[in-house]
Amino acid sequence: MTINALNTAINNLPEELQKEVAEFVKTIKLKAANSNQLVQRQFGYAKGKVIINKDFDEPLVEFENYM
Repeated sequence: MTINALNTAINNLPEELQKEVAEFVKTIKLKAANSNQLVQRQFGYAKGKVIINKDFDEPLVEFENYM
């Protein structure tokens, strides 16, 4: 769809729907602006959220036959 055809289609809509299209365009612009920004990662963000048991590196009992 060309820009002219899009403009014509929007202009032929009732005013209430034109406002809805305008709000949708604003939403798309905000989404595009926010997706272009890189988020700076914060060091230590997951500290305390992941817990590794002390016996993590110990061999598993289930694999004794293979060792």
